[in-house]
Amino acid sequence: MRRLVKAVEALLELLYPSRCAFCHRFTGGEKVCGACLRDLPWTEGREQRQKFPFISCCVAPLYYEEDVRASLLRYKFGGLRFYGKIYSEILSKCVDGNGISCDIITWVPLSGRRRRSRGYDQARLIAEGLAERLALPCRPLLKKTRHNPAQSGTGSPEKRRANVSGVYAAADPALTEGKRVLLVDDIVTTGATLSECARVLQMAGAASVCAAAVARHRPVRAPEERKTKD
Repeated sequence: MRRLVKAVEALLELLYPSRCAFCHRFTGGEKVCGACLRDLPWTEGREQRQKFPFISCCVAPLYYEEDVRASLLRYKFGGLRFYGKIYSEILSKCVDGNGISCDIITWVPLSGRRRRSRGYDQARLIAEGLAERLALPCRPLLKKTRHNPAQSGTGSPEKRRANVSGVYAAADPALTEGKRVLLVDDIVTTGATLSECARVLQMAGAASVCAAAVARHRPVRAPEERKTKD
C-alpha cells in the first residue's frame, strides 16, 4: 500500500509541478520556498513552549495564521496528505531544539467517522514522519471512543474541555506503561484535546507526556504588556 501511495505521489509530482506547501506558489521542486522559510510566522524563544494540564511541555514551531493556516486547511480538507512529511521535518527541528526526550510517539486520533470522510488521519501522518526522523517507534496508544463535534466550532475553553471529556481511551496500556510519550497533533489552541489525551495516557501508566504540534495560536497579550513591548 505504501508503495502505491509513493507511486501516486510521484505521478502527481510529474503532472503538477511542485508548489510551496505554505504560499502555494510554484517552486520548481522545493517543498517550501525560500521566502516562506524566511518569512513564515515562526515561534521564537519561550513562545515555542507551552504547558498544559498533564503535559510537561508542548512545542510548536509556527503560529496558526495567514499562509500557515491556509496550508493546514489544505492538508486537512484538500487531500494533500504529503504535507504531513513536510510538517514532520519542521517539527523534528523544533523537538530537537527544545531538548525533548521520549521513548515513543503517538498522536491525537480522529473518530472513525471523520477518518473515513477525510480518507486519512492527519495527525498520524505527521507523527509517523516525525518518528522516522527521530528514529523512534510510533504506535496508536489512544483510540477515540465516540464522535464529537469539531473543537474549532465549540467556543470557549470550558466548552472545549467539556467537548473532549471522556472521548479518548488507552489503546495499548501495556505499551504505554513506564514510557515517556510524545503526543502529536496538527494544531494546538487551548490545549484541551492534548490535555485530555495526556490524562488518559498517564492513567494508562505513562511516565510523562510531552506534546508537539505544527502550529499554535499567537498568545493574546494584556494591554499593559503590549505597551511595555512597544
